[in-house]
Amino acid sequence: QSYCHRLQHDMYFLTSTSRLNEQVVDKIVLQLNRVYPQILTNEEAEKFRNPKASLHTRLSDLLKHLQKKGDRHCQEFYRALQINAEQLFNDLPSRKILKTPDPTEIDTDKEQYMLNDRGPVFFLACFSMAAGLALFWYCCNSEMQVIGRARRILGFSPIIIGRHVRNICMLYLEDMSRD
Repeated sequence: QSYCHRLQHDMYFLTSTSRLNEQVVDKIVLQLNRVYPQILTNEEAEKFRNPKASLHTRLSDLLKHLQKKGDRHCQEFYRALQINAEQLFNDLPSRKILKTPDPTEIDTDKEQYMLNDRGPVFFLACFSMAAGLALFWYCCNSEMQVIGRARRILGFSPIIIGRHVRNICMLYLEDMSRD
């Protein structure tokens, strides 16, 4: 993807309010004016640094001007943006597209959010339900040997299961063994 296409893609993001402030835009314009080869002439730099015009208008005009000039000029703009506003440069939509070139690849940030949006209580509830079903299935088997094993496991688990729950389970196992 050419730098001109990337700049066209990022234009709305860059010109939206409070993304770039006056100082950063001025630094970018000055860098484009002073870099070799000179991207902006002195007259163009003065035009894009004119404090009488609004920042949005100046920035929009600058981006359109760079797109007309060609790919090299747009590349130098991205370099100046990276030097003067690195965090904003990393947040550009075109940069995010470049980071995940395969459209079938899973975006790990979104996937991580999708997996973690329920919280620890949901995990504990699911785990408790699975453990309870496993214990119920293990204890309700009709073989006597299984009940004896379950009684031994429950007898040595005051830490895992509370005393009242353990006593109820032990009584239930004793009733099952009598039948």
